[in-house]
Amino acid sequence: MPKQTPCDTHEIEPMKNDKCDELDASLAEELRGSLLFGYIPVVPLAFLGLGIYRAWIEIAFVGTFVPFPFSMATPRDLFDSIMVLTVVLCAIFAKKLKTLVGRRSALTMTGILLTTSTVLSFSAFYAPNIATELGTVSGIVGGVGIAFMIVIWSEIYGSLNPFRVAAYYSLSIVAGALVIYVYEGFKFEWLFVMTALLPLVSLLCAHSALLHIPKSDRPARREATEFSIPWKAVFLMAAYAFAYGLLEMSSYSGGFGPHSSPGTLFAALAIFLGVCIRGKHFDFGLIYRGALPITVAAFLLLPAFNLFSESVSSFCISAGYTMQSILIMIIISSICYRYGASPIWLFGIERGVRQIFMLLGRDTSQALGSIGVAPANIEVVTSTLAVISIVAATMIFMSEKELSSNWGAVPVTPETQSTSLPAEPRTKTPAEKKHELATRVATVAREYKLSTREEEVLLLLGQRKTVGIIERELFIANGTAKAHVRHIYQKLDIHTRQELFDMLGVEAEHESNKQSSTSL
Repeated sequence: MPKQTPCDTHEIEPMKNDKCDELDASLAEELRGSLLFGYIPVVPLAFLGLGIYRAWIEIAFVGTFVPFPFSMATPRDLFDSIMVLTVVLCAIFAKKLKTLVGRRSALTMTGILLTTSTVLSFSAFYAPNIATELGTVSGIVGGVGIAFMIVIWSEIYGSLNPFRVAAYYSLSIVAGALVIYVYEGFKFEWLFVMTALLPLVSLLCAHSALLHIPKSDRPARREATEFSIPWKAVFLMAAYAFAYGLLEMSSYSGGFGPHSSPGTLFAALAIFLGVCIRGKHFDFGLIYRGALPITVAAFLLLPAFNLFSESVSSFCISAGYTMQSILIMIIISSICYRYGASPIWLFGIERGVRQIFMLLGRDTSQALGSIGVAPANIEVVTSTLAVISIVAATMIFMSEKELSSNWGAVPVTPETQSTSLPAEPRTKTPAEKKHELATRVATVAREYKLSTREEEVLLLLGQRKTVGIIERELFIANGTAKAHVRHIYQKLDIHTRQELFDMLGVEAEHESNKQSSTSL
């Protein structure tokens, strides 16, 4: 029996022709098969470009294997500080910016800034008498460029559902680590040239990744909903960042940096394989409700009590922080994807706060050493402070029971200017409708005890997605989406697509041409 296309499946109401026309050639090709061997997600290589800019950061600024002829402390501090300032400014002006990934001028400027930063850093080898000045300017220019790069990739991942974010982001971290391993074997001249190319390759990947996203979901086409800050998610990452900053230097061993540590590679690969192996049963609760808080707390206890060797401790610290970073990426992207929040605004705040607290942790650790505290005592104090931060974060973390929660983000609705007159009817924006649908789906899922995967399917059904698209979006095999639809109908005690729309408050589209609902 030939495989059905998204527009001829009879399980749910067919998409209208104009919507099918929106699926460009690359997306249609991807719809024909998103699983390799029936369970391994096919990840478009373009989405791994995020890992490439991570590799650039470690090579150009962490300085784990490139012996730049200047002290890395000043350029790196400038790099981090300028990056924080730039992403925060992007968040403040997110409404005016709207999108960076959709602007060629923004992509070009980002490429020029990061390439210039690379050239300045490596030029210090040829002009050692002004090496410090070159490193300083490189840190400033690179900080601005990497902030734009972070925002660009945040827009890409904020347009994906949580399952795709989990798979793509974790595999991109693996790809970045592998790039660093390969670059360690280059001679200096080749290392110079190839490092300068990394930002350009990452930007080309971002442009290509944008084409894999349906037109209606692309950042340039969406109108963002205004939200209050999701303080729970932001504080959660801030606490982990502070803990990581306290123990950052001790987590580097054997010449590895934060993006190439074996612990980083292991954690990212484990989450990617979890998505593959668990498939339709993958539950994000395995990460954020139990294993992650307990494991990270244990990791941070290791250095304090010398339970294992330093290499084991650094492995655990890097693995724990990587798992937390992936989790936060999933949460923040989910808020953007489900509720229509601006990725520039939300990721700008999160990344800025994260880096500030990491710098605070790093400075705290250095301050303890400068006031004459014994090295052994410094290790105990920093580990204790780290554990306190993790415990505080975990308490907030456990207060949210579902990934679909808004994590403290509340939509900001425009208030009526005059209370004496009735409010004029106002057409809801697509972003507002998206937020209302996501909120209603989360409520229905809790009320009728739907599983995490069934909730995701219900959200896509409410967005009028077809079975074929649902299979692709959630990395599930042919036929599995149909089974989920049946289970949802049974739990909700409904029999038609229209009943589903009525329950979710979904407005009818093309009412005059609407066909009668088809029963399962």
